[in-house]
Amino acid sequence: MLLANPLLRLDKHLDADSQNEAANAAMSGLETDTESDPPAEEEAAEPEPVEQPICETNYVPLTEEEFGAQGEQVEELAEENKSLMWCIVKQVRPGMDLSKVVLPTFILEPRSFLDKLSDSYYHADMLSRAVLEEDAFVRMKYIVQWYLSGFYKKPKGLKKPYNPILGEMFRCYWQHPNGSRTYYIAEQVSHHPPVSAFYVTNREDGFSITCSILAKSKFYGNSTSAVLEGIATMTLLPRGESYTLTTPYAHCKGILMGTLSMELGGKINIECENTGYKTELEFKLKPFLGGADATNVVTGKIKLGKDTLATIQGHWDKECRIKDMRTGDETLLFKADADMRAKRLKRYMVPMEQQEPTESQRMWHLVSEAIAREDQVAATEEKTVLEEAQRAAAKQRAETETKHMPELFELNSQEQWVYKYADLRPWNPRQDIRQYECNFKVLTESRSKASGAPLSNALPKASKAKNKSLVLAPRDTNSDSSQSPQGAVKRGISSNSLKHLAMAVEQVNLALEHQARQLTDIRSRLERMQYAPPIRSTSMLMVDGALSQTTVIKSVLFAIIGLACSLILRWLFK
Repeated sequence: MLLANPLLRLDKHLDADSQNEAANAAMSGLETDTESDPPAEEEAAEPEPVEQPICETNYVPLTEEEFGAQGEQVEELAEENKSLMWCIVKQVRPGMDLSKVVLPTFILEPRSFLDKLSDSYYHADMLSRAVLEEDAFVRMKYIVQWYLSGFYKKPKGLKKPYNPILGEMFRCYWQHPNGSRTYYIAEQVSHHPPVSAFYVTNREDGFSITCSILAKSKFYGNSTSAVLEGIATMTLLPRGESYTLTTPYAHCKGILMGTLSMELGGKINIECENTGYKTELEFKLKPFLGGADATNVVTGKIKLGKDTLATIQGHWDKECRIKDMRTGDETLLFKADADMRAKRLKRYMVPMEQQEPTESQRMWHLVSEAIAREDQVAATEEKTVLEEAQRAAAKQRAETETKHMPELFELNSQEQWVYKYADLRPWNPRQDIRQYECNFKVLTESRSKASGAPLSNALPKASKAKNKSLVLAPRDTNSDSSQSPQGAVKRGISSNSLKHLAMAVEQVNLALEHQARQLTDIRSRLERMQYAPPIRSTSMLMVDGALSQTTVIKSVLFAIIGLACSLILRWLFK
């Protein structure tokens, strides 16, 4: 493969006459007047490592952030908007799924749901501290603290993000104080049902998160609930620990009567099978007669097996405290104040003009601009254009019987959406330099083991040809074919042979490059399988090769009950 490159360069950069002369000189071992070959000792020396360029996406810091007030999230509808809401209510029935209902733009938050899901990572440095913590209980506390930090950022009023369009993508990263980056890559992988998949990685700090969310909504008359089904899997790479996390649902009430408001509800679990620690949190809805203190309440406990080690109490948008049941000490776990907002990591995004047409911000920017200037008519028109284009694309796929294939995510053997380019290897400071993103691929810049030079997944630059003579045949000092008519024929034959040889070598080159790409893909897939966290199955009865204690106890009880019933029946019919 390396020998072919000078040959191809010779074939491309020389004209026909000079090419024939160079070929004749090469075949006979002679040099042209313009060639200056280095000594034989230099030819035998190993080539210097070629500098590898990095195809890195350009990002800029994002400064605009909007925070709603603490407490209940409410929206006062104008009279013209109330009539629009009534028109929507007439189209739905109690228990109906609202995913196919077109919502008015006045209740839309000017950003995509893929962007909304990234709110959980403005305090990703808490996960960095969890990786470094040796105590498993303290690690769980850090993870719970980070989990709660993803909810306090709310829009002003009651707003709903855009429903992502099939194939829509979103990317960004957060800069950590230590210089590392947490990358976020998301894609809408399905439209019916609506499924959003995302991948979060910071190999340098040692954590990775993968998740796919199925969004469902139900209408109950005066209220509606948006349920986010899906389990996120977080891996602490250097520790080999996997945590599973679920998400609360959003409950909106006051659609027909009363004040329109929204709050979080439901029970969620954060569980680590490797350590046995589990956190149970409950987001409580405001009771009918509750006051301000009963709004946005969250309670929970951290458990090890059946033992409760700590309890959690507070408000998820204000302050939460944790009480250690072993010592009785109560400390602050989380507080959404100005100091915490000041510690939010800076988020970086691709400039609008450099984004792909399928990226969220660019795709929805006309709708967002209309909402920003409070032009609901224009916002509705631009939103309709996107929705009609999506319907036309779906109709075309149906007519051609083709299926949409996501670009960044794929289904694994457990029917779960995973990022195609996930890298779950622990960080190697001797080998790895930094992470970067190129064309939605989060890659690692590494050093060459042999030379220590930086390497990347990008294509190498074309190196300059140093040797211009190609010794393709031994030099024949006894013949003077160049001075005879036969020599002219031989020169023509040699030139044609050289062209055929160049074409053959080029084909071999292409075949080798294709095989190299396949081997690289196979190697990456094997590495993902090697470092991937174990898949948790709800129907699994075996734990570490043995029956779980709960299963054994249940089996013994069923056996005793069955034996007792058998004895009673024998006594009755004796």
